[in-house]
Amino acid sequence: MHERLNPDFDALRGIGWPWPGAPGPGPWAELMAAHPRARPARVVEQHRAGYVVADATEPAAGVESPPQWQRPPGYRRGKVAPGERAVVGDWVLVEDGRIVALLPRRNALKRAAAGEHYRQQLIAANVDVAIIACGLDGDFNPRRIERYLLLARAEDVRPVVVLTKADLPGADPDAARAALADVLGGDVPVLAVNARDPATAQALAPWLGPGVTAVLVGSSGAGKSTLTNTLLGHERMKTGAVRGRDARGRHTTTHRALIPLPSGACLIDTPGMRELKPTGEEDLGDGFADIEALAAGCRFRDCRHQAEPGCAVRAAVEAGELDPGRLANYHKLRGEVAGAADRLASRLGHRPGARGPGRGPARR
Repeated sequence: MHERLNPDFDALRGIGWPWPGAPGPGPWAELMAAHPRARPARVVEQHRAGYVVADATEPAAGVESPPQWQRPPGYRRGKVAPGERAVVGDWVLVEDGRIVALLPRRNALKRAAAGEHYRQQLIAANVDVAIIACGLDGDFNPRRIERYLLLARAEDVRPVVVLTKADLPGADPDAARAALADVLGGDVPVLAVNARDPATAQALAPWLGPGVTAVLVGSSGAGKSTLTNTLLGHERMKTGAVRGRDARGRHTTTHRALIPLPSGACLIDTPGMRELKPTGEEDLGDGFADIEALAAGCRFRDCRHQAEPGCAVRAAVEAGELDPGRLANYHKLRGEVAGAADRLASRLGHRPGARGPGRGPARR
């Protein structure tokens, strides 16, 4: 009979373990009991050839993925859908240098992958906070921020908008906040920082406490890796310059990485994302409460807010009370979410019972 492993749960808490000790009764405890020689670890890097996991803040080690996750030579697809494989932030069980089980997720921040066929791309798992970085230069785009907020709220992840490059000549954080007033709805913090300055980056401290897992998202050139280095206290992530003509950056971050911070939080840095397609699981009411409230005053219950008579939403636009760009983005996102939901339903209809790992422990 194999000796049962006794993990160092105090060390695991340093990388986001959600309990003071072993998990209580439930799927996590059952999987750990089924693999008594395996140790729990967290995925801190994901590469094509495998994963890097950690069972303490240091050191991390490479491990092999299970055979069913691997892509056979000569085949475009593996045996398991991408959403059912581990991603950075996941908790797994590791034995003899190989992942033997994926522990249930609390949530997974994700988007729909580019392409004709429906496929989800996971960004990070078991996340508490989404730090949405946007530069106060040509990168500033309220419509893109709306999309990030939609993806975060769909997974019950707390969003924080960070306006980087506040030190640039001509940067106007107050004007940016005003442009975001309708987008944020008053419940999303907006911070303006110089990503190179530890004093201004300290404004993020309330959202980076011990045990918190935050994911840093934004387009290339928004200063994500610079901010990561500043929060870390030394240069770990590679950074690069942006193009002067359009403020776009190159992908200096090539893979997602979970990094323990001195504050006790874990930060997941991600490559830049320019395309944010909804998965079909989002609820537009979470991010467009102002439009939903106006819609309650429309003459027709099924009003599409296009050219119908008695439309309270269009009336608000004509009165200058609602930004027409916000309404246009609402229409665009509603169509994208509905289309993605149809493709998702069709895909699940061809795969009865298909679903990713179940939800894990309750939020702290």
